[in-house]
Amino acid sequence: MINLAGRDIVHSWGKFVFTGMGLGLLIGVTLTMAGVYRGMVDDAEVMIDNTGADLWVVQQDTLGPYAEPSSVRDDVARELLGQPGVAEAGNVTYLTLQVNQGGRESRVMLVGFEPGKPGEPPFLIAGRPVVRAHYEALADIKTGFALGEQVRIRRHDYTVVGLTRRMVSSSGDPMLFIPLKDAQEVQFLKDNDALLNERARTAANPVFNRPGVPGLLEAVQASQVTSHFVNAVLLRLRPDADVQAVAQGIRRWQHLQVYNRAQMENILVARLIATSAKQIFMFLVILAMVSAAIVAFIIYTMTLGKIREIAVLKLIGATNHTISGMILQQALGLGLIGFVVGKLSATLWAPLFPKYVLLLPGDAVRGFVLVMLMCALASTFAIRAALRIDPATAIGG
Repeated sequence: MINLAGRDIVHSWGKFVFTGMGLGLLIGVTLTMAGVYRGMVDDAEVMIDNTGADLWVVQQDTLGPYAEPSSVRDDVARELLGQPGVAEAGNVTYLTLQVNQGGRESRVMLVGFEPGKPGEPPFLIAGRPVVRAHYEALADIKTGFALGEQVRIRRHDYTVVGLTRRMVSSSGDPMLFIPLKDAQEVQFLKDNDALLNERARTAANPVFNRPGVPGLLEAVQASQVTSHFVNAVLLRLRPDADVQAVAQGIRRWQHLQVYNRAQMENILVARLIATSAKQIFMFLVILAMVSAAIVAFIIYTMTLGKIREIAVLKLIGATNHTISGMILQQALGLGLIGFVVGKLSATLWAPLFPKYVLLLPGDAVRGFVLVMLMCALASTFAIRAALRIDPATAIGG
């Protein structure tokens, strides 16, 4: 029996290939959207891994430093070191801001850390660690900063002394690490003009100039230029420590909120990016429906263009099963071309996206199966039209 699908593809291969390429671009966008979601989850997990922490200690009744504001005094770290099972404690601050450098703006997450403690970047790909107490920085290569470059942050210039990779926030912003004291000044302290205004107001307030309270004015002014707050304290536990017992002890005696790794992943993935995940899922559903409609329309149109040929096949004894198989082959061939084009397209343009796009082999396999199923279902409209063709059409006018 003549393979009508193969002969028709060979006869009009240009139309078939270009249709497959158009479908492939849609499939490529679909795979890319799935990769964007995977990248968001991976960014969150990478951020947690790179801290090197087992427990996150944050302000009571908050979701921690990544999901909402948290403020803890920095001397809490010393107190937590006395807790059984705690090996190391490191203060950290997090602040997302725009950095203007060399005429270009970069959105970064500014991280204040203590060298040698949890929160410090686990590795460098170039340069050296921070060794000075002030005005040195470590940058993720995604920031575009180079070694030795001067970066202006608020009132001071910082020298980039080291570069790292894949140090990003849960939203994909590259991280810029500076010493903790500098980060406290950037995040919690006011600018010079605001300080002068506050000092003038304080000096003019009679409450702070009472004769019987010496030094009160100076104490208030000193508090305006000193910050002792951080966003979180990261704890690294001893190998034999019971994570739940340590966390429970801190909650009970320190009156602070404590999260372990699993809880922090749940906050980042199930809460922070939950809305984005729903948006992406809706886009995937819409793209799948559009792709199915395109396949159904193309196969249906191509089938209607072969009415006389199909009628001849019926006249010479071709069964409905044979005719259905030919149309199904054509639909699956179109899907195969589309998937190959889509996978290549997604692989090529994924590195160009500003956010990290993670294309997993498992998603590609699932995508291929879904594309084939979609094409098979879309071909049913053309098959039903072909089976209704009257064999007498072959000898008609």
